[in-house]
Amino acid sequence: MPVLPELAAVLAAASARTRPEPPGGGPVLREAARGYWDRRGLHGTAGGIAAAPGAQPLLLALIGAHGGDVLMPRPCPAAWMPQARLLGHPAYHVPTPAECGGIPDPYALLETVRRVRAEGGRPKLLLLSVVDDPTATVALPELVREACEAAVDEGLHIISDETWRDTVHRPRDTVLLSPAEMCPDDVTVLADLSGALVPAAWPVAVARFPDTPRAAVRHARTLDILTALGALVAGPVAHAAAHALGEPDSVRDRIQRAAALHTEVAAAAHRTVLGSGALARPPEAGCHLYADLGPLRSRLADLGVTDSMELEEYLTDRLGAPAPGGHRFGDELGALRVRLGTGPLLGATPQQRAESLAAAKPLELAHVARALDDFAAVFADLR
Repeated sequence: MPVLPELAAVLAAASARTRPEPPGGGPVLREAARGYWDRRGLHGTAGGIAAAPGAQPLLLALIGAHGGDVLMPRPCPAAWMPQARLLGHPAYHVPTPAECGGIPDPYALLETVRRVRAEGGRPKLLLLSVVDDPTATVALPELVREACEAAVDEGLHIISDETWRDTVHRPRDTVLLSPAEMCPDDVTVLADLSGALVPAAWPVAVARFPDTPRAAVRHARTLDILTALGALVAGPVAHAAAHALGEPDSVRDRIQRAAALHTEVAAAAHRTVLGSGALARPPEAGCHLYADLGPLRSRLADLGVTDSMELEEYLTDRLGAPAPGGHRFGDELGALRVRLGTGPLLGATPQQRAESLAAAKPLELAHVARALDDFAAVFADLR
Protein backbone atom coordinates (compact mmCIF):
# COMPACT_ATOMS: atom_id res chain seq x y z
CA MET A 1 0.00 0.00 0.00
CA PRO A 2 1.15 3.59 -0.57
CA VAL A 3 2.53 5.30 2.53
CA LEU A 4 -0.16 7.28 4.34
CA PRO A 5 0.79 10.97 3.81
CA GLU A 6 0.08 11.85 7.43
CA LEU A 7 2.46 9.13 8.66
CA ALA A 8 5.12 10.23 6.18
CA ALA A 9 4.85 13.78 7.53
CA VAL A 10 5.19 12.56 11.13
CA LEU A 11 8.28 10.53 10.20
CA ALA A 12 9.79 13.49 8.36
CA ALA A 13 9.16 15.77 11.32
CA ALA A 14 11.17 13.39 13.50
CA SER A 15 14.00 12.92 11.01
CA ALA A 16 16.38 15.04 13.13
CA ARG A 17 16.19 12.46 15.94
CA THR A 18 19.61 10.86 15.63
CA ARG A 19 19.46 8.57 18.65
CA PRO A 20 17.59 5.27 18.71
CA GLU A 21 15.00 4.42 21.32
CA PRO A 22 16.23 2.81 24.55
CA PRO A 23 16.01 -1.01 24.70
CA GLY A 24 12.35 -1.99 24.63
CA GLY A 25 11.23 1.43 23.41
CA GLY A 26 10.86 4.86 24.96
CA PRO A 27 7.95 6.01 27.14
CA VAL A 28 5.93 7.59 24.30
CA LEU A 29 6.03 4.48 22.14
CA ARG A 30 5.27 2.15 25.06
CA GLU A 31 2.37 4.31 26.22
CA ALA A 32 0.94 4.36 22.70
CA ALA A 33 1.14 0.55 22.56
CA ARG A 34 -0.55 0.33 25.96
CA GLY A 35 -3.41 2.49 24.71
CA TYR A 36 -3.72 0.45 21.51
CA TRP A 37 -4.22 -2.77 23.50
CA ASP A 38 -6.36 -1.06 26.11
CA ARG A 39 -8.88 -0.19 23.38
CA ARG A 40 -9.01 -3.90 22.55
CA GLY A 41 -9.81 -4.94 26.09
CA LEU A 42 -6.25 -5.86 27.10
CA HIS A 43 -5.50 -3.58 30.02
CA GLY A 44 -2.08 -3.08 31.53
CA THR A 45 0.73 -0.61 32.06
CA ALA A 46 3.32 0.90 29.76
CA GLY A 47 5.94 -0.82 31.91
CA GLY A 48 4.72 -4.15 30.55
CA ILE A 49 5.49 -3.23 26.93
CA ALA A 50 8.62 -3.99 24.90
CA ALA A 51 9.38 -2.76 21.39
CA ALA A 52 11.97 -3.83 18.83
CA PRO A 53 12.87 -3.10 15.20
CA GLY A 54 10.67 -5.82 13.73
CA ALA A 55 8.97 -9.02 14.82
CA GLN A 56 11.97 -11.29 14.23
CA PRO A 57 14.34 -9.79 16.85
CA LEU A 58 11.46 -9.35 19.28
CA LEU A 59 10.34 -12.96 18.95
CA LEU A 60 13.94 -14.11 19.25
CA ALA A 61 14.22 -12.19 22.52
CA LEU A 62 10.92 -13.55 23.82
CA ILE A 63 11.87 -17.16 23.10
CA GLY A 64 15.26 -16.63 24.69
CA ALA A 65 13.70 -15.07 27.78
CA HIS A 66 11.39 -18.03 28.37
CA GLY A 67 13.70 -20.96 27.69
CA GLY A 68 12.65 -24.57 27.18
CA ASP A 69 11.22 -26.36 24.15
CA VAL A 70 8.89 -24.52 21.78
CA LEU A 71 5.66 -25.78 20.23
CA MET A 72 3.90 -24.20 17.27
CA PRO A 73 1.09 -25.07 14.85
CA ARG A 74 1.65 -26.60 11.44
CA PRO A 75 1.66 -24.56 9.22
CA CYS A 76 2.99 -21.41 10.91
CA PRO A 77 4.76 -18.16 9.95
CA ALA A 78 8.00 -18.84 8.13
CA ALA A 79 10.21 -17.14 10.75
CA TRP A 80 9.04 -19.09 13.82
CA MET A 81 10.92 -22.36 13.49
CA PRO A 82 14.23 -20.71 12.43
CA GLN A 83 14.06 -18.38 15.44
CA ALA A 84 13.82 -21.29 17.87
CA ARG A 85 16.54 -23.23 16.07
CA LEU A 86 18.84 -20.22 16.04
CA LEU A 87 18.66 -20.19 19.84
CA GLY A 88 19.24 -23.94 20.01
CA HIS A 89 15.77 -24.57 21.44
CA PRO A 90 14.09 -27.83 20.35
CA ALA A 91 10.90 -26.98 18.46
CA TYR A 92 7.94 -29.12 17.48
CA HIS A 93 5.01 -28.69 15.12
CA VAL A 94 1.47 -29.56 16.21
CA PRO A 95 -1.36 -30.19 13.70
CA THR A 96 -4.12 -27.60 13.48
CA PRO A 97 -7.89 -28.30 13.61
CA ALA A 98 -9.76 -28.74 10.35
CA GLU A 99 -11.63 -25.45 10.77
CA CYS A 100 -8.66 -23.08 10.77
CA GLY A 101 -4.93 -22.59 11.04
CA GLY A 102 -2.88 -20.68 13.56
CA ILE A 103 -3.73 -22.67 16.68
CA PRO A 104 -2.94 -26.28 17.58
CA ASP A 105 -5.57 -28.96 17.84
CA PRO A 106 -5.90 -29.28 21.66
CA TYR A 107 -5.77 -33.08 21.68
CA ALA A 108 -2.76 -33.13 19.37
CA LEU A 109 -1.14 -30.52 21.61
CA LEU A 110 -1.59 -32.67 24.72
CA GLU A 111 -0.24 -35.70 22.90
CA THR A 112 2.79 -33.77 21.66
CA VAL A 113 3.58 -32.32 25.09
CA ARG A 114 3.44 -35.73 26.74
CA ARG A 115 5.54 -37.35 24.01
CA VAL A 116 8.19 -34.63 24.26
CA ARG A 117 8.35 -35.02 28.04
CA ALA A 118 8.57 -38.80 27.72
CA GLU A 119 11.59 -38.29 25.45
CA GLY A 120 13.27 -36.05 28.03
CA GLY A 121 12.24 -32.68 26.60
CA ARG A 122 11.05 -29.57 28.46
CA PRO A 123 8.09 -28.03 26.62
CA LYS A 124 7.69 -24.50 27.97
CA LEU A 125 6.35 -22.25 25.24
CA LEU A 126 3.49 -22.32 22.70
CA LEU A 127 3.40 -19.93 19.75
CA LEU A 128 0.04 -19.35 18.06
CA SER A 129 -1.83 -16.79 15.96
CA VAL A 130 -5.61 -16.40 16.18
CA VAL A 131 -5.53 -14.37 12.94
CA ASP A 132 -3.17 -16.55 11.03
CA ASP A 133 -0.33 -16.20 8.63
CA PRO A 134 -0.09 -18.23 6.41
CA THR A 135 -3.64 -19.63 6.23
CA ALA A 136 -5.46 -16.24 6.41
CA THR A 137 -8.04 -17.76 8.76
CA VAL A 138 -9.50 -16.50 12.05
CA ALA A 139 -9.84 -19.13 14.77
CA LEU A 140 -13.22 -19.48 16.46
CA PRO A 141 -13.22 -18.41 20.14
CA GLU A 142 -14.21 -21.87 21.38
CA LEU A 143 -11.26 -23.45 19.56
CA VAL A 144 -8.90 -20.82 20.93
CA ARG A 145 -10.18 -21.44 24.45
CA GLU A 146 -9.71 -25.20 24.19
CA ALA A 147 -6.17 -24.83 22.86
CA CYS A 148 -5.21 -22.24 25.48
CA GLU A 149 -6.68 -24.21 28.37
CA ALA A 150 -4.81 -27.32 27.23
CA ALA A 151 -1.56 -25.35 27.03
CA VAL A 152 -1.94 -23.66 30.41
CA ASP A 153 -2.93 -26.92 32.09
CA GLU A 154 0.35 -28.38 30.85
CA GLY A 155 2.36 -25.44 32.19
CA LEU A 156 3.06 -23.78 28.84
CA HIS A 157 3.32 -20.04 28.43
CA ILE A 158 1.64 -18.71 25.26
CA ILE A 159 2.95 -16.12 22.81
CA SER A 160 0.02 -14.88 20.75
CA ASP A 161 1.08 -13.26 17.48
CA GLU A 162 -1.68 -10.75 16.71
CA THR A 163 0.04 -8.96 13.85
CA TRP A 164 -2.95 -9.40 11.52
CA ARG A 165 -5.83 -8.74 13.90
CA ASP A 166 -6.61 -5.35 12.30
CA THR A 167 -6.82 -6.86 8.81
CA VAL A 168 -9.92 -9.02 9.37
CA HIS A 169 -11.98 -8.89 6.18
CA ARG A 170 -15.43 -8.79 7.73
CA PRO A 171 -15.02 -7.43 11.27
CA ARG A 172 -18.77 -7.13 11.87
CA ASP A 173 -19.25 -10.82 11.16
CA THR A 174 -16.11 -12.10 12.86
CA VAL A 175 -15.68 -12.75 16.58
CA LEU A 176 -12.01 -12.27 17.42
CA LEU A 177 -10.94 -13.15 20.93
CA SER A 178 -7.35 -12.82 22.05
CA PRO A 179 -5.86 -15.62 24.17
CA ALA A 180 -4.80 -12.86 26.57
CA GLU A 181 -8.48 -12.21 27.31
CA MET A 182 -8.95 -15.87 28.25
CA CYS A 183 -5.71 -16.52 30.14
CA PRO A 184 -4.43 -13.06 31.14
CA ASP A 185 -1.59 -14.32 33.34
CA ASP A 186 -0.24 -16.82 30.82
CA VAL A 187 -0.16 -14.97 27.48
CA THR A 188 2.32 -12.53 25.97
CA VAL A 189 0.94 -10.72 22.91
CA LEU A 190 3.18 -9.86 19.96
CA ALA A 191 2.33 -7.54 17.05
CA ASP A 192 4.40 -6.52 14.05
CA LEU A 193 3.06 -3.07 13.19
CA SER A 194 3.78 -3.59 9.50
CA GLY A 195 0.76 -5.90 9.42
CA ALA A 196 -1.64 -2.95 9.26
CA LEU A 197 -0.30 0.21 10.87
CA VAL A 198 3.02 1.21 9.27
CA PRO A 199 4.89 0.39 6.05
CA ALA A 200 7.04 -2.74 6.07
CA ALA A 201 10.11 -0.58 5.41
CA TRP A 202 9.71 0.99 8.86
CA PRO A 203 10.51 -2.00 11.10
CA VAL A 204 8.85 -1.93 14.50
CA ALA A 205 7.05 -4.52 16.62
CA VAL A 206 5.66 -4.44 20.14
CA ALA A 207 4.94 -7.03 22.81
CA ARG A 208 2.56 -6.86 25.77
CA PHE A 209 3.47 -8.87 28.87
CA PRO A 210 1.07 -10.11 31.56
CA ASP A 211 0.87 -8.09 34.77
CA THR A 212 2.53 -10.68 37.02
CA PRO A 213 5.86 -10.89 38.92
CA ARG A 214 6.99 -13.78 36.72
CA ALA A 215 6.22 -11.79 33.56
CA ALA A 216 8.20 -8.84 34.95
CA VAL A 217 11.26 -11.10 35.16
CA ARG A 218 10.74 -12.25 31.58
CA HIS A 219 10.26 -8.66 30.46
CA ALA A 220 13.62 -7.76 32.00
CA ARG A 221 15.28 -10.74 30.31
CA THR A 222 13.74 -9.71 26.99
CA LEU A 223 15.21 -6.21 27.33
CA ASP A 224 18.61 -7.72 28.17
CA ILE A 225 18.54 -9.78 24.97
CA LEU A 226 17.39 -6.84 22.86
CA THR A 227 20.26 -4.81 24.33
CA ALA A 228 22.77 -7.56 23.51
CA LEU A 229 21.44 -7.73 19.96
CA GLY A 230 21.50 -3.96 19.53
CA ALA A 231 17.84 -4.33 18.50
CA LEU A 232 16.74 -0.74 19.05
CA VAL A 233 13.90 1.05 17.26
CA ALA A 234 15.04 4.02 15.18
CA GLY A 235 13.95 7.33 16.69
CA PRO A 236 11.96 8.63 13.70
CA VAL A 237 10.28 5.25 13.20
CA ALA A 238 9.30 5.14 16.87
CA HIS A 239 7.71 8.58 16.56
CA ALA A 240 5.67 7.50 13.52
CA ALA A 241 4.73 4.17 15.13
CA ALA A 242 3.47 5.91 18.26
CA HIS A 243 1.31 8.14 16.10
CA ALA A 244 -0.10 5.13 14.22
CA LEU A 245 -0.76 3.24 17.47
CA GLY A 246 -2.85 6.19 18.63
CA GLU A 247 -5.18 5.38 15.70
CA PRO A 248 -6.23 8.84 14.52
CA ASP A 249 -9.07 8.95 12.02
CA SER A 250 -6.76 8.85 9.00
CA VAL A 251 -5.03 5.69 10.22
CA ARG A 252 -8.29 3.94 11.03
CA ASP A 253 -9.68 4.89 7.63
CA ARG A 254 -6.58 3.53 5.86
CA ILE A 255 -6.79 0.24 7.79
CA GLN A 256 -10.46 -0.17 6.88
CA ARG A 257 -9.91 0.70 3.22
CA ALA A 258 -6.97 -1.67 2.88
CA ALA A 259 -8.88 -4.50 4.55
CA ALA A 260 -11.89 -3.94 2.28
CA LEU A 261 -9.67 -3.93 -0.81
CA HIS A 262 -7.92 -7.17 0.13
CA THR A 263 -11.28 -8.71 0.98
CA GLU A 264 -12.53 -8.29 -2.58
CA VAL A 265 -9.31 -9.25 -4.33
CA ALA A 266 -8.65 -12.26 -2.09
CA ALA A 267 -12.19 -13.51 -2.64
CA ALA A 268 -11.71 -13.27 -6.42
CA ALA A 269 -8.39 -15.13 -6.21
CA HIS A 270 -10.02 -17.76 -3.99
CA ARG A 271 -12.76 -18.35 -6.57
CA THR A 272 -10.10 -18.84 -9.22
CA VAL A 273 -8.16 -21.34 -7.10
CA LEU A 274 -11.29 -23.37 -6.37
CA GLY A 275 -12.29 -23.24 -10.03
CA SER A 276 -9.04 -24.95 -10.98
CA GLY A 277 -9.87 -27.89 -8.72
CA ALA A 278 -7.44 -26.92 -5.95
CA LEU A 279 -8.47 -26.45 -2.32
CA ALA A 280 -8.25 -23.40 -0.06
CA ARG A 281 -10.03 -22.16 3.03
CA PRO A 282 -11.87 -18.87 2.40
CA PRO A 283 -9.45 -16.05 3.31
CA GLU A 284 -10.70 -14.15 6.35
CA ALA A 285 -7.85 -11.73 7.04
CA GLY A 286 -4.55 -10.46 5.74
CA CYS A 287 -3.39 -10.14 2.15
CA HIS A 288 -2.95 -13.72 0.99
CA LEU A 289 -4.56 -17.15 0.82
CA TYR A 290 -3.16 -20.62 1.39
CA ALA A 291 -3.90 -23.13 -1.36
CA ASP A 292 -3.57 -26.89 -1.48
CA LEU A 293 -2.90 -28.07 -5.04
CA GLY A 294 -2.89 -31.73 -4.05
CA PRO A 295 -5.96 -32.49 -6.23
CA LEU A 296 -3.92 -31.27 -9.22
CA ARG A 297 -0.94 -33.51 -8.45
CA SER A 298 -1.19 -35.54 -11.67
CA ARG A 299 -1.24 -32.49 -13.94
CA LEU A 300 1.56 -30.84 -11.94
CA ALA A 301 3.67 -33.99 -12.20
CA ASP A 302 3.36 -33.76 -15.98
CA LEU A 303 4.85 -30.26 -15.63
CA GLY A 304 7.72 -31.51 -13.49
CA VAL A 305 6.24 -30.32 -10.18
CA THR A 306 6.23 -33.00 -7.47
CA ASP A 307 6.76 -31.11 -4.20
CA SER A 308 6.19 -27.68 -2.66
CA MET A 309 9.69 -26.46 -3.51
CA GLU A 310 9.12 -27.14 -7.20
CA LEU A 311 5.60 -25.71 -6.90
CA GLU A 312 7.04 -22.50 -5.47
CA GLU A 313 9.47 -22.20 -8.36
CA TYR A 314 6.79 -22.98 -10.95
CA LEU A 315 4.18 -20.52 -9.68
CA THR A 316 6.66 -17.75 -8.87
CA ASP A 317 7.91 -17.90 -12.45
CA ARG A 318 4.44 -17.90 -14.03
CA LEU A 319 2.76 -15.43 -11.69
CA GLY A 320 5.71 -13.05 -11.73
CA ALA A 321 5.44 -12.68 -7.94
CA PRO A 322 6.67 -14.65 -4.92
CA ALA A 323 4.59 -17.76 -4.21
CA PRO A 324 6.30 -19.41 -1.21
CA GLY A 325 5.71 -23.12 -0.90
CA GLY A 326 4.23 -24.77 2.16
CA HIS A 327 7.62 -26.19 3.22
CA ARG A 328 8.56 -22.67 4.31
CA PHE A 329 5.69 -22.70 6.81
CA GLY A 330 6.39 -26.11 8.30
CA ASP A 331 4.23 -28.20 5.97
CA GLU A 332 5.67 -31.39 4.56
CA LEU A 333 7.74 -30.98 1.41
CA GLY A 334 5.59 -33.48 -0.46
CA ALA A 335 2.38 -31.54 0.22
CA LEU A 336 1.58 -29.27 -2.73
CA ARG A 337 0.67 -26.19 -0.70
CA VAL A 338 1.48 -22.56 -1.45
CA ARG A 339 0.77 -19.10 -0.07
CA LEU A 340 -0.55 -16.71 -2.69
CA GLY A 341 -0.31 -12.99 -2.00
CA THR A 342 -2.99 -10.54 -3.12
CA GLY A 343 -0.66 -7.52 -3.10
CA PRO A 344 0.68 -8.11 -6.64
CA LEU A 345 -2.90 -8.10 -7.95
CA LEU A 346 -3.45 -4.49 -6.85
CA GLY A 347 -1.14 -2.87 -9.37
CA ALA A 348 2.48 -2.72 -10.48
CA THR A 349 3.09 0.95 -9.65
CA PRO A 350 2.41 3.18 -6.62
CA GLN A 351 -0.15 5.09 -8.70
CA GLN A 352 -2.04 1.92 -9.62
CA ARG A 353 -2.05 0.73 -6.01
CA ALA A 354 -3.33 4.12 -4.88
CA GLU A 355 -6.12 3.89 -7.46
CA SER A 356 -7.00 0.41 -6.18
CA LEU A 357 -7.17 1.69 -2.61
CA ALA A 358 -9.44 4.59 -3.53
CA ALA A 359 -11.76 2.68 -5.89
CA ALA A 360 -15.31 1.85 -4.84
CA LYS A 361 -15.22 -1.17 -7.16
CA PRO A 362 -11.55 -2.17 -7.44
CA LEU A 363 -12.24 -5.34 -9.43
CA GLU A 364 -13.48 -3.17 -12.29
CA LEU A 365 -10.20 -1.26 -12.58
CA ALA A 366 -8.36 -2.21 -15.76
CA HIS A 367 -5.06 -3.09 -14.07
CA VAL A 368 -6.75 -5.18 -11.35
CA ALA A 369 -8.94 -7.01 -13.87
CA ARG A 370 -5.91 -7.70 -16.04
CA ALA A 371 -3.90 -9.03 -13.08
CA LEU A 372 -6.77 -11.30 -12.07
CA ASP A 373 -7.10 -12.56 -15.65
CA ASP A 374 -3.38 -13.39 -15.72
CA PHE A 375 -3.72 -15.12 -12.34
CA ALA A 376 -6.67 -17.14 -13.63
CA ALA A 377 -4.79 -18.15 -16.77
CA VAL A 378 -1.99 -19.71 -14.72
CA PHE A 379 -4.46 -21.85 -12.78
CA ALA A 380 -6.50 -22.69 -15.87
CA ASP A 381 -3.38 -24.39 -17.25
CA LEU A 382 -3.42 -26.75 -14.27
CA ARG A 383 -6.89 -28.20 -14.85
